[in-house]
Amino acid sequence: MQFLPLVLIFVVFYFLLIRPQQKRAKEHKTMLSALRRGDRVVTGGGIIGTVAKVVGDDEVAIDIAEGTRVRVVRSTITTVLARTEPVAGKDATKDDAADGDAKDKRKSAVSK
Repeated sequence: MQFLPLVLIFVVFYFLLIRPQQKRAKEHKTMLSALRRGDRVVTGGGIIGTVAKVVGDDEVAIDIAEGTRVRVVRSTITTVLARTEPVAGKDATKDDAADGDAKDKRKSAVSK
């Protein structure tokens, strides 16, 4: 009976502190792994820049001003302000064109 309050305190701490922190850490890790060229980011020091090149698993080159490129450790990036869209491959472009042709044919058939 003496341990019940202690167990209750541990359960409360787990759900109010530990679990949300683990969730944030997991989201931060996935955000860092999804970094790509062109993303606007904020570093831990408050520097805002654009990712110029992903150098390795743990480094990123960031343009912070015209002609000024800084290499930072990936884990120091705290926020991604704007993401860039992935470049479509040649096959995706052909599929989009085919879809556009099919839509045009449907529109002309409906309008007749």
